[in-house]
Amino acid sequence: MAAAPVERRSEGTAMAAAAPMERLYEGTAPGRGVAAAGWRLCLAHRFEEPRQPYGAGDVSFRDVLRHVGLALRYFRWWYKKTRIEKKSAFIDLLCAIPLQQIYGCPLGGIGGGTITRGWRGEFCRWQLNPGIYHYGTVIADQFTVCLRCKGQTVYQQVLSVEKPSTLQGWNWGYCGHYAFYHALYPRAWMVYELPGQNVVLTCRQVSPIIPHDYKDSSLPVGVFIWEVENGRDEDVDVSIMFSMQNGMGAKDDKSGGHWNEPFALEKEGERVAGVLLHHCTRVNPFTLAISAREKAGTGVTHLTAFNPAGVGREVWQDLLHDGRLESPPGKSTLTEKGELTAAAVCASCTVPARGHRTLEMALAWDMPCIHFGSKEKLHLRRYTRFFGSGGDAAPALSHYALTHYKEWERKIEAWQNPILENSQLPSWYKSALFNELYFMTDGGTIWVELPPDCCDEDLRGQAAAGMSHLLPVLREYGRFAYLEGQEYRMYNTYDVHFYASFALVMLWPKLQISLQYDIAVTVMNEDVQLRQYLMCGQTAQVKLKNVVPHDIGDPGDEPWQRVNAYLMHDTADWKDLNLKFVLQVYRDYYLTHDSMYLQDMWPVCQAVMESELKFDTDNDGLIENGGFADQTYDAWVVNGASAYCGGLWLAAVCMMCKMAEVLGDAKIRQKYMDILNKGKEAFERKLWNGKYYNYDSSGSHGSNSIMSDQCAGQWFLGACGLDQGEFEVFPKSHIVSALRTIFEKNVMSFAGGTMGAVNGMRPSGEPDTSSVQSNEVWVGVVYALAATMIQEGLVEEGFRTAEGCYRTVWEQLGMAFQTPEAYREKKVYRSLAYMRPLSIWSMQLALERRASQAPAPPQPTQVPNHP
Repeated sequence: MAAAPVERRSEGTAMAAAAPMERLYEGTAPGRGVAAAGWRLCLAHRFEEPRQPYGAGDVSFRDVLRHVGLALRYFRWWYKKTRIEKKSAFIDLLCAIPLQQIYGCPLGGIGGGTITRGWRGEFCRWQLNPGIYHYGTVIADQFTVCLRCKGQTVYQQVLSVEKPSTLQGWNWGYCGHYAFYHALYPRAWMVYELPGQNVVLTCRQVSPIIPHDYKDSSLPVGVFIWEVENGRDEDVDVSIMFSMQNGMGAKDDKSGGHWNEPFALEKEGERVAGVLLHHCTRVNPFTLAISAREKAGTGVTHLTAFNPAGVGREVWQDLLHDGRLESPPGKSTLTEKGELTAAAVCASCTVPARGHRTLEMALAWDMPCIHFGSKEKLHLRRYTRFFGSGGDAAPALSHYALTHYKEWERKIEAWQNPILENSQLPSWYKSALFNELYFMTDGGTIWVELPPDCCDEDLRGQAAAGMSHLLPVLREYGRFAYLEGQEYRMYNTYDVHFYASFALVMLWPKLQISLQYDIAVTVMNEDVQLRQYLMCGQTAQVKLKNVVPHDIGDPGDEPWQRVNAYLMHDTADWKDLNLKFVLQVYRDYYLTHDSMYLQDMWPVCQAVMESELKFDTDNDGLIENGGFADQTYDAWVVNGASAYCGGLWLAAVCMMCKMAEVLGDAKIRQKYMDILNKGKEAFERKLWNGKYYNYDSSGSHGSNSIMSDQCAGQWFLGACGLDQGEFEVFPKSHIVSALRTIFEKNVMSFAGGTMGAVNGMRPSGEPDTSSVQSNEVWVGVVYALAATMIQEGLVEEGFRTAEGCYRTVWEQLGMAFQTPEAYREKKVYRSLAYMRPLSIWSMQLALERRASQAPAPPQPTQVPNHP
């Protein structure tokens, strides 16, 4: 398809801009397909403002206030945590993060921290300290262009639509109608048509997010490739200045003791030069590096230090004079308390008439050694394995990024192109599939090395003996964790990871296996400390043996060391956590064929299933829920047999049978086959109503609600090929009927079919309002539902269902790169930037499985040649 012309005025739609010229995508992975598949915005675009969040916790604050005891317990805990201990609440019901419709592709690899660059070019979200976010645009962090013809500067402009109160000596206020943003994670494109200059700049942003790559994908770097297209009939000298403040715009930027210094590194004939910005805080110090690649025809100059809080005229005039910076030698002085400092790097070249040139720049950051909030243990980030932990790696990281980004792009192309070039897939799906992956890096993600002196006993203790592959896996691939959400600060929240894990196991399966080993170790141990749980006010142990934890800890404390930061419910009585462990174990084995992993996990699976059996109170082969919100829907009460937990139970029992068969354990296989046969009959008898499975068997007013997630067990069975023959747990006709009912009621009868599937719908066609969660749309659940529909042959319905979420989040609400957990029909939302939407990768797995099962096209008949 030929590149389409730019639509200059696109305020009315977020999808209006297309590639302005063929050169934009030349030599890049998506090719011109990005124009059809990526997320796009004119910089002048404004989203429709949604309403404010109705609560930052799993229940809204208004609902909390209805229960005075709970409100008082929470407030006392919140006050002690935030006002006395001076720490952040793991879920803050009182101070939700405000929505800002500004975010774009985050920079950086997995687990080394992230810096988000907004779709208007600003650097505006920072997560360098593990799991802790600073939301703020740092005005000094900018790109500026200078054009010179015949020895005279004819145009100099900060490439930002901002008009700040600082650095007023700079030329701000670029007209947003002349610029467009395209995002297809892990890359983004910003296109600037310089008004009246007949010059077009395209900044291509690249981060090293490469499936099955466990080295480069860990690097804390981002590269900016500036393509300059000169439409003039004369040569133009073009300079791009990259300025950066020392810090993240937080209070410690003024703490004093920070300094900058120029650097140059030449290796294997490639030279990179720039400035290091040393940020010398007491805890988790780091170095930022801004740099450019020197090559034939490209010069690199720098300014070691300037005041980003001042007028900035000396910087502006320096560049204006000759398109270069002064390049003073030596280090800057240490900043005084209350003083800010910044630096700039400039790359320059001559672009011939009607010609094209490229300038390459990079941003790197080096925070090799990290402490979590407790400051008890020192952890080394994954990338230190390759670049050292001495805090001096920023030059080498910069050099490596600028000399390897082309290889990264080739690998990204090989991964993405088969999907982007598939004309049968809708454009919105391609955008959603890749752009939702932002959370793999920007989910407070950490990836740390196992201490070299760590031994088996340190990791697993006596209780977890038998996992022979535990230590080799963690030594080779380290420990991985990501937050439930940027507002819900708990690492590896397991009931939610169940949905998100498809992205991990499909793209970085060794990290999924490492995560599972960490969970397995935790399962086999207990924490005898007592805690008061806020929902019920009762006191219980933090963690019981043979029970899967809710999470592996709060970044404000010491993850892995102290688990279950969640203190709303006692999750030892939740019905889904143990089941989700078993389901993931077999799913992981099915996709990776890692037999050692399966053998190690088998005793753990048996232990958690034995623990789960106590919830089958009437010995009918089916577990019962306990009359409270005892699963991932932790504000939606369920009593008796339930479609959600009962379906997960039967799927887990089925997988126990299959794993026992693979491992040759006939006794265990027979045990669970007997349970399965009883449980299947009970499930159908208690819950099937002729069209769908009831929410639960309690007979209460809401028990016959239509739950969008009622087929979650079938979702996992289908993903593992256990949905037919002797392993057909749920009758196919019943599953298809249930999915059709969900599509008719939860999707098409909700918001005109334009917002995805509401969690609960009454048979009358009205949303279930029995809880704060039953009348929400959960984006990650909708993507899982869509995957289930695709697995069952309802492909059109699956795409229609998922499309509603994409259109709502990315286009109507302006929540790009901060997809929330939930929203309601009236455009209120909850929990920005959430883990669960990574479940969209289960849609891709379902599509790939269908494609592999499709019959081969008929071959043309060969007509013999007659003599």
